[in-house]
Amino acid sequence: ISVLFFPPQVLLLAWAEDLECVPGFQQKVFYIEKPFEFTEDQLVLNLKFDDCKGNHKLNFEVSNPDFTVEGDGSLVALRNVSEVGRALFVRARSEHAEDTAEIFLVGANEKHGALKEILKLEGNSGIPRQKRAILATPILIPENQRPPFPRQVGKVIRSEGTEGAKFRLSGKGVDQDPKGIFRINEVTGDVSVTRTLDREAIANYELEVEVTDLSGKTIDGPVRLDIFVIDQNDNRPMFKEGPYVGHVMEGSPTGTTVMRMTAFDADDASTDNALLRYNILKQTPTKPSPNMFYIDPEKGDIVTVVSPVLLDRETMESPKYELVIEAKDMGGLDVGLTGTATATILIDDKNDHPPEFTKKEFQATVKEGVTGVIVNLTVGDRDDPVTGAWRAVYTIINGNPGQSFEIHTNPQTNEGMLSVVKPLDYEISAFHTLLIKVENEDPLIPDIAYGPSSTATVQITVEDVNEGPVFHPNPMTVTKQENIPIGSVVLTVNATDPDTLQHQTIRYSVHKDPAGWLEINPTNGTIGTTAVLDRESPYVQDNVYTALFLAIDSGNPPATGTGTLHITLEDVNDNVPSLYPTLAKVCDDAKDLRVVVLGASDKDLHPNTDPFKFELSKQSGPEKLWRINKLNNTHAQVILLQNLKKANYNIPISVTDSGKPPLTNNTELKLQVCTCKKSKMDCSATDALHISLTLILLSLLSLLCKSF
Repeated sequence: ISVLFFPPQVLLLAWAEDLECVPGFQQKVFYIEKPFEFTEDQLVLNLKFDDCKGNHKLNFEVSNPDFTVEGDGSLVALRNVSEVGRALFVRARSEHAEDTAEIFLVGANEKHGALKEILKLEGNSGIPRQKRAILATPILIPENQRPPFPRQVGKVIRSEGTEGAKFRLSGKGVDQDPKGIFRINEVTGDVSVTRTLDREAIANYELEVEVTDLSGKTIDGPVRLDIFVIDQNDNRPMFKEGPYVGHVMEGSPTGTTVMRMTAFDADDASTDNALLRYNILKQTPTKPSPNMFYIDPEKGDIVTVVSPVLLDRETMESPKYELVIEAKDMGGLDVGLTGTATATILIDDKNDHPPEFTKKEFQATVKEGVTGVIVNLTVGDRDDPVTGAWRAVYTIINGNPGQSFEIHTNPQTNEGMLSVVKPLDYEISAFHTLLIKVENEDPLIPDIAYGPSSTATVQITVEDVNEGPVFHPNPMTVTKQENIPIGSVVLTVNATDPDTLQHQTIRYSVHKDPAGWLEINPTNGTIGTTAVLDRESPYVQDNVYTALFLAIDSGNPPATGTGTLHITLEDVNDNVPSLYPTLAKVCDDAKDLRVVVLGASDKDLHPNTDPFKFELSKQSGPEKLWRINKLNNTHAQVILLQNLKKANYNIPISVTDSGKPPLTNNTELKLQVCTCKKSKMDCSATDALHISLTLILLSLLSLLCKSF
């Protein structure tokens, strides 16, 4: 190991002029070339401590428990160590003095720079540029110290004295939160701690020391003072990530990793105080072996240690194991603190047992014409329920050519529910035989296969029931003209009885005849009319009239079949056209004498509707008052030939359709001639004369004139 000591001539030059004997380590800082590994009992370096009064009751403390300092000052490794960190601190204490030495571990390329930085050489003379006035070596304090307090833990030394000078300490732990933990004797430089320290709360404190005059002005410093809290084993290992649940497949090879248990220790991770070792304290249940699992003491990995044969879920007392895991610090030594947690290990099922029917043959009885579940097929499976290795899948492999049967799995019981989905006919087949197989949702493991017990036969007996007669065809359709004579034959229906072996008779009746137009012969099924068929009736939809008929057999009890008849009605010209509107109004001084546009409609169908013919009936009187002009096939316009006096007039109009023969509607358009002032129309009948009365008076006057 390369150790960089301060050259003796440098130390003499630095301190001879200040003190003849300075209590403490004769050399406080060392730089060591870091080896790959420190070996057990290896001498690292020799430390020299002198309290200038005989070193009575001298003892040493090292920041790393892997090292110790013997009585002669030899720093020795206690065991093989590869991970040390960047520095070691050695605390020495006697009756009269205490001090700390720093050993820094550096690489080979760091040695020269480190020495130059420590000595702060000026040029090549090897003489320090300035001497150090305040000596503030690091202080090491064990955590959890007991009262009394305050307790002296170190000392700051000033190499040159000034009358009235005082030491002043500052930083986190003094005048910054947490305040008041440390204090310094202004005169002697003794550093004291006032309370118990907790390394897990604060591991180190960086303070500053300076020297002031009586007025408080700084005359030297500040110099950094490091205080390190030495870890004590005061924290138990804790399992923080629970619950801990692991899974392992049954039949897994020996040594299969199940899960990892990891505990946390708040103590210094670089010491044995946080060096954990794991152990299994208890296993529940203890069968088939009390040692089913093993835990790696360093990593915390839990692995199986039994043979795959014993790791059989179906033969175990329980597929769930609980392990009480202990984590102990101090590398597992008896003095270590412990923490425990429970690990739950579940043995997962694999599909190593095929499902098997509880019997080779099942029986079922079903009435013809009925659908639904007819039998539940039961199976046994030793695998874990509600898993794909247990859930059954059923298949009909023979005897179902017409797809009349289906089978589904009951998710609660795992039974196969065999159903009829298409009604069975006793007259076609009274017996059915189905061959059914059962498998699992998950595939079987390679060395397991489905056997004969995974298939079963179902014998199904169909019971005869009295079925209702069936109309042929159904629905029935026929086309007839509306208005055919009452008593006309519409259709003769045909119904047969499916129960061909029972030789039953059939009678017919009307079931639903909304308009009451039809009747049926109960024996031969002939349907005739009892009223005139009207295509324009509200009971006819889209030219089709619908009625229902019954066919009833002679069984006990009798069975009924229903037939539907659709009659398509052809149109006949049996409706006169209608005119709209029937009322019109016009001002007596109107300039536009086009009174109204008339439209015509007809309930019949083309060609018995438009084009319509519009005509005015013959006008009486000395002169014509209006005319009518055709606009198109369905509309015409009434025009006044002159302004008329205020009155009500009835204009006779005839409208004729295009049917063969055509039908004419003679009607009247009521025309009101009104007084119009300031956009208001007054159509009151006061002093108004009906046109018919006017015509009568004119006729009478004409006759009187002729008589004279």
